[in-house]
Amino acid sequence: MTEPSFDRVARTIYEAPVGQYIGREGAEVLARHAGEELHLIDKEVLFRKGEYATTFYIVTQGRLAFVREASKSRSQVILHVLEQGDLVGELSFIDGTQHTVTCMALGAASVLSFKVHDLTPLIDENPRVLYDFMRAVIMRVHQTSASISAQRQELADYIATGGKRF
Repeated sequence: MTEPSFDRVARTIYEAPVGQYIGREGAEVLARHAGEELHLIDKEVLFRKGEYATTFYIVTQGRLAFVREASKSRSQVILHVLEQGDLVGELSFIDGTQHTVTCMALGAASVLSFKVHDLTPLIDENPRVLYDFMRAVIMRVHQTSASISAQRQELADYIATGGKRF
């Protein structure tokens, strides 16, 4: 774990997809409230399914994966890969629910952490940044939902045609 430099953190946040919603000033505000940078080794778990979130992360280096963990009857499955700039764990952080999947490093990776107690002051100090951050999260949820709907329709069409492409 390291304490990252303010300028690098602000630039990382601004260049991430969330940056288009919060702008450079918002990135600087979030950077002032950022926690530490965690460095993960290959296959190291950031959080497990079922754990409650008090932190969300931004990938600063490498890749992470959402995985369905192995059990006695099935092997581990990678569900989604996250890359530099991606938010991780933000939905459970916002709504206070348990993580729905496990997140682990694919090779060496680093994440910047944001803890509840570090961001709570922003509610009074800079609510606009939090509002813009929430807009970014909701936009990502909309994009994910649209992608899932399109894939589901494609699968339904494939099944309906007996596997023939049209």
